[in-house]
Amino acid sequence: MKDNLDDLRFYQASLKLWEACWQDTNILMRDFRGKEIARQLIRSVGSVSANIEEGYGRGFGKEYTHFLRISRGSARESKGWYKKSQFLLDESVIQERVASLDYIITMINRTIHTLKSRK
Repeated sequence: MKDNLDDLRFYQASLKLWEACWQDTNILMRDFRGKEIARQLIRSVGSVSANIEEGYGRGFGKEYTHFLRISRGSARESKGWYKKSQFLLDESVIQERVASLDYIITMINRTIHTLKSRK
């Protein structure tokens, strides 16, 4: 049985970002300074999709909006950690990840706005 959550483009993007984060943290873990950034990225990037999942699972009331806000905060935090990894990751990788996070944030903002306007 198909879950409609899988149809959300920003959720799909968050899962794709998670896969990319795994590769990025392999690079970061090679440097002792990058290890803490890697830990933070795993937590914050993982939180983006996890909060979308939890909110979606609770239905479309206030809780869904609440978890989308948490997901948006985690996406913004992830942007910061990617920017801080500038000494260890290629600039093109950072730009790609930040662009992906910007897309996710924009789509979450639109979803929150749509949910609020329906009330």
